[in-house]
Amino acid sequence: MISIARFTLAAATALSLSACSTMMGDEADAGMGATSARAGGTVMVGGAPMFPTKTIVENAVNSRDHTTLVAAVKAAGLVETLSGAGPFTVFAPTNAAFNRLPAGTVQTLLRPENRSMLTTVLTYHVVPGRLTAADLMQRIRAGGGQASLTTVQGGQLTARMMGNRIMLVDAKGGMSHVTQGDVMQSNGVIHVTDAVSMPG
Repeated sequence: MISIARFTLAAATALSLSACSTMMGDEADAGMGATSARAGGTVMVGGAPMFPTKTIVENAVNSRDHTTLVAAVKAAGLVETLSGAGPFTVFAPTNAAFNRLPAGTVQTLLRPENRSMLTTVLTYHVVPGRLTAADLMQRIRAGGGQASLTTVQGGQLTARMMGNRIMLVDAKGGMSHVTQGDVMQSNGVIHVTDAVSMPG
């Protein structure tokens, strides 16, 4: 279990790996489909504009596709942390992704007595640093087809390519795909995913 203090420290000490990254050619759209965002631009997520001058939390609260995620972040007490300087790379499951979990899972996680478990799940979706889709693809190529990402929770997510999309494999072997990438924030970047990743 990682405390909020350790979470903040991990993020504060992380190096942003993509300061000089650019997206060229076909890579500009790889991993996110037709809804990909150009770095630095304002795009729509869940019917709301995502302003690159605002924080992850300030933007996420306006997405109608992420109300479950926002509720979970609030219940876990992570609003202040994800509003901090970061930078953070957040893989953000949609409401539909949470709805695919076994019946009762979300309600169980949101109970006050399960806050530590909820924090574990949420921080498993956060990687220190600002990793764009181009950064992720570069790591996948360098790793011979896959890249291991160490999350703030301390576990590993494995990134691979599935066609032109970035796929994540969690500690339990579950798969999620980046459906909208490079949603730039003032304190990091969000990649929207179609499944909830579960730590070991």
